[in-house]
Amino acid sequence: MPLHRALRPALAILAGALALPVLATPVTYTLDSDHTYPSFEADHGGLSTWRGKFNKTAGTVVLDRAAQQGTVDLVIQIDSIDFGHEEMNKHAKAADMFDAAKYPVASYKGRISRFRNGAPAEVQGDLTLRGVSRPVELKIERFKCVDPHPMNKVETCGADVHGRFSRRDFGLNFALDMGFSPEVLLRIQVEALKAP
Repeated sequence: MPLHRALRPALAILAGALALPVLATPVTYTLDSDHTYPSFEADHGGLSTWRGKFNKTAGTVVLDRAAQQGTVDLVIQIDSIDFGHEEMNKHAKAADMFDAAKYPVASYKGRISRFRNGAPAEVQGDLTLRGVSRPVELKIERFKCVDPHPMNKVETCGADVHGRFSRRDFGLNFALDMGFSPEVLLRIQVEALKAP
């Protein structure tokens, strides 16, 4: 049998293998705690909107752009709450509000459920607050990666994220009987560095 006929099946297999799409490896990013701040807006008896943030956050994001999927794992230190008002900070940590002594952390775990133009656009997950877990959907308003980042020299991605929830669902009932709205607007400015 001529050599070219003998090689034909092997060449066909090789050509088929080369035609297969290259599978992308999911990439893990570690949250940059100096550039990641979950913040919130809540009603103050209809008189004004109070805004606060948490100063200590850690976590990871795993992103597979080719498969258009990923996960989010975020941990927030409750005693890092900061309204810019010391008495409010102290009260927020007390048992009738966040109860930081009993519930020192809040967390959010979710999966990226939708992409838009190749970038993550939505996260479906569970927020755990005061020991209670409830589904909270997060919308990603903006997403960008820089590789390498000019200052930290590694790939860095950032986003602005927002979602809404009722604090009543988590047992955060302080002042609801006085007509305060339970609705909370959650905003997260997040930046994360590609893990080594």
